[in-house]
Amino acid sequence: MAAPVASAANPLRVQVLVFEGVEEQDFAGPVEVLGIAGRRSNGALTSTLVTPDRPGGITCNFGTRLEVAKGWSPHEADVLVVPGGGLASREGSAVRRLIEDRRFLRRLADADLLHVGVCTGSTVLAAAGLTRGRNATTHTSDKAYLAAQGANVINARVVDDGDLITGGGVSSGLDVALWLVERFLGAQLAQGVETIMEYERRGTVWRA
Repeated sequence: MAAPVASAANPLRVQVLVFEGVEEQDFAGPVEVLGIAGRRSNGALTSTLVTPDRPGGITCNFGTRLEVAKGWSPHEADVLVVPGGGLASREGSAVRRLIEDRRFLRRLADADLLHVGVCTGSTVLAAAGLTRGRNATTHTSDKAYLAAQGANVINARVVDDGDLITGGGVSSGLDVALWLVERFLGAQLAQGVETIMEYERRGTVWRA
């Protein structure tokens, strides 16, 4: 079994992006998994909610209000998790609004970190050019959009293409986050998190 990559002395710093209209389950699943993993690993993993720009309040897809204390800083993260919020092909959707933020997309494309897309969050990564020529997945309804942006669409629950990880479907954030825990902190910790959450991972992790 491979030794964990991260440790309390060298923690894996994960930022989870939230934005106006974000899908609750897309980010809540990863936040729960990563939070438990951080505690059980004595701080070998840290997770922080961030906005695309400056701190402030947001309203999620189903009306949940969040006050977010930090804006996204690429220099303070090793991993950025981008959740979804509606379809990229739907005018006015939360994801579409984020895709139209050209400044954010430039920052996203330039960031030297592990990019993670959950559900239609993968289409945001695609809009930044990060999935072009890469293996990736997204929600079933947006796989055609992802392919049109040049991705090699894989029909798997989680697709690990090295410095790009994507998950398909709203609840796939749980499986994506558990895979992150396993990849960087080991299978034993990931299994322990599953036991606490009384959740069993679904589908396949496809690795390049």
